[in-house]
Order: sequence, then C-alpha cells, then structure tokens
Amino acid sequence: MSTKGTAAKSASGAAMSKYDVEVEARLQALEAKASAPAPVAGGDTSELEAKLDTLIGILKSSFPQEFKNKDI
Repeated sequence: MSTKGTAAKSASGAAMSKYDVEVEARLQALEAKASAPAPVAGGDTSELEAKLDTLIGILKSSFPQEFKNKDI
C-alpha cells in the first residue's frame, strides 16, 4: 500500500526534509530581522547626561585629591 508523501516543497518544487524546513524558517527570520531598520542615534541625551553628572559628583566627593586640579 502506498501513501502520498507530505514533504514540504522548496521554491523550485523540490522536496524538503523536516530539517530543511526548519533551517529555511530560521533563515527567513534572520533575513527579516536584518532588513529591519536600525535604531536612530542622536535622540534625547538629557537623562544620560544627568546620570553622568551625578556619577562625576560622586567620584569627586569620594576622591577629592584625584580631582583637585582637574576641570571635569
């Protein structure tokens, strides 16, 4: 008794193994992620600047001799 095959088909019509189907799905996901637009740099930096100023203040108060003659 013969049964009809249910293997997936590639774009060219060739049969694909279960492994091939999994690899193809992963490849398509990676390609979709790679084609997504990159985040834009140069946004609002005020929060980061405030954190940096706080850190500099802490370092100056903890190590006054290190920052005695430095303009930071």
